[in-house]
Amino acid sequence: MLNDIDRLIALQEIKALKARYFRTLDSKDWAGHRAVFAPDLIADFRDSSGERNDAMLIHGSEAYVAGLSAMLENVVTVHHGHMAEIQFQSANEATGIWAMEDKLWVPEGSVLPFRFMHGYGHYHESYVRLGDGWHIQATRLSRIRVDLS
Repeated sequence: MLNDIDRLIALQEIKALKARYFRTLDSKDWAGHRAVFAPDLIADFRDSSGERNDAMLIHGSEAYVAGLSAMLENVVTVHHGHMAEIQFQSANEATGIWAMEDKLWVPEGSVLPFRFMHGYGHYHESYVRLGDGWHIQATRLSRIRVDLS
């Protein structure tokens, strides 16, 4: 297990990882976004838009980012994550829950079925430390509320 100093360092590294997740997503830096994930990512966004969509359970970081980039390339997004609850299972594994809020402004012609979305909820994640640092290994978004127009 981690000593107190190593735990604090790992905690800050995971917080920085999640900050990169939000920044690369909103800036459409798809290579940078892909780099925050472990290659064997499990992304569960089936309940992310207010209506369950089983097609939104995706295995693998390449497949996940490819689909996400195609869907959001011309969508203006703003994501905020707050109040991280991080627990360490070992020196190289952790889980976390983040309160989140996001807004999406969708242009005409998009495949998304709305023009604006304001969502509130939580990210439930697991992290793994690989040779090049911490990565998101699994992520699931649960929603408390979704406002669509």
